[in-house]
Amino acid sequence: MCRMVELHQAVLAKNDAGAQELRAELAERGCVAVNLLSSPGSGKTALLEAELTLARERGVPVAALTADLATENDALRLARSGMPVKQVLTDGLCHLEAAMLRGHLAGWLPADTRLLFVENVGNLVCPASYDLGESLRVALASVTEGEDKPLKYPTAFGLANLVVVTKTDLAEAAEFDREGFLANVARVNPGVEVLFNSARTGQGRGELLERALAVLAGGPVHRPVLACAPGHDHGDGHGGGHDHDHDHGDGAGHTHGDGAGHTHGDGHTHEHAHTSAGRS
Repeated sequence: MCRMVELHQAVLAKNDAGAQELRAELAERGCVAVNLLSSPGSGKTALLEAELTLARERGVPVAALTADLATENDALRLARSGMPVKQVLTDGLCHLEAAMLRGHLAGWLPADTRLLFVENVGNLVCPASYDLGESLRVALASVTEGEDKPLKYPTAFGLANLVVVTKTDLAEAAEFDREGFLANVARVNPGVEVLFNSARTGQGRGELLERALAVLAGGPVHRPVLACAPGHDHGDGHGGGHDHDHDHGDGAGHTHGDGAGHTHGDGHTHEHAHTSAGRS
């Protein structure tokens, strides 16, 4: 059992080192990454399509990489925004890792990109443990999933810099307890901002884009204060082994512990590149 824990911690440490390198590389080119985590069917693709479309309308150079176990459906939907999109098929792997992301960005990410949105595999367990070199980590939950979602997945919500509640147009029908949800988020991640969004009605459109642009400009980012799962140590005495030090003050994102890179097979890659006016 001890050996398994040590191996898991070593794998995470290697991933963190690769993530730190990628974060630095993105910062050098004036770009930050936004990592979106949620369960399947939460509405993150619909949210992302709306934000990408708005970015194109405003002339903001953004791109998106979306990961899934199978199908190109998400990339095809996101490509309707007119922005550069790349689909990554993970061949059964339930999460992205920093080395995988770095490999897929090489030779593809447009040079003028300022915001890179990463739609992680639909899963609130494994993806929560892997830093991808993001500067903003966003955990999403739809109103149909229930107000106890943050308590069921404390790592995903506890390590988020921002929480987004989707499908709010269904809140009444789903009998969503808004105050209960906010209270549960506060239990695992005190002080984190919670946004409310509906792709159908347009509620909250552009808010995620604005938060990401604020990070790009060097604005403050919520720093999680409590590790919510064993093996995550934020330097405050909670948990142990996997050190996460989220420091976004300079716009370059957070830094994590040391180690060397770790990678799984890249799987199949499908690209959908679209160029808006003014982009090279």
